[in-house]
Amino acid sequence: MRLLTLNCHSWQESNQQKKLEELADAIAEHAYDVIALQEVSQSIDAVVIKDQIKADNYAFLLLQELQKRGLDDYRMVWEFCHIGYEIYEEGVALLTNLPIIKQDAFYVSKHTDTSYWKTRKVIKATVEYHQKCISFFSCHFGWWEDEEEPFHAQFERFIKRTDNNELTFLMGDFNNHAKARGEGYDMVKGQGWYDTFLLAKVRDEGSTVQGKIAGWDRNQEGLRIDYIWVNQPVSIQESKVIFNGTNKPVVSDHFGVDVLI
Repeated sequence: MRLLTLNCHSWQESNQQKKLEELADAIAEHAYDVIALQEVSQSIDAVVIKDQIKADNYAFLLLQELQKRGLDDYRMVWEFCHIGYEIYEEGVALLTNLPIIKQDAFYVSKHTDTSYWKTRKVIKATVEYHQKCISFFSCHFGWWEDEEEPFHAQFERFIKRTDNNELTFLMGDFNNHAKARGEGYDMVKGQGWYDTFLLAKVRDEGSTVQGKIAGWDRNQEGLRIDYIWVNQPVSIQESKVIFNGTNKPVVSDHFGVDVLI
């Protein structure tokens, strides 16, 4: 099984269409089984296609690009989290080529007003893989030091909605640096989750952000803030950063994490 997580920074990138196509090319090449995306936006005033999905939904357009490459078996689930930049409905998504057995979404923030940009939800899809059910979450958590919406409170709400008996992968942008002791990374690890980066037999340096980005405007180093966690020890062959300019072109202000199980 192969997994990818990426904060795609959708509709905020220059050459956005080209970068969308480059993401589709990489998915076609690596045949990811599950893809977690964050900052998956659509215009508030765009035409509704189906349910809550609108015509310029980034994940919906990505599916169309995959279909152009002959990949017709991917399905998506998307959840609206909050208004971004006044004109977008921003959310989180999961794409998979495996059968989706069930799906869910819930708030991890105390705020539930979607007009507030700190409102956060996670989305879940349970898939069937070799006659076994495995659950995947796509998440975009807040910052550790945030006074209104601290990470620790959001993660505690998340934990209450998980089942330790079910093999579960938690994928996304955690806004907590792996090297910051006593903060979000240590909290997740302390709750019994395994960092697939550390489990991997082969891994690279791991940084998913370089320099200043929104929310990290003072950063001058490489940060590892995007992760794939698992609640049970599994055999990880490789963990590597992708879309960093070395391993595939840069497509976002975050790099992706590519894990082979």
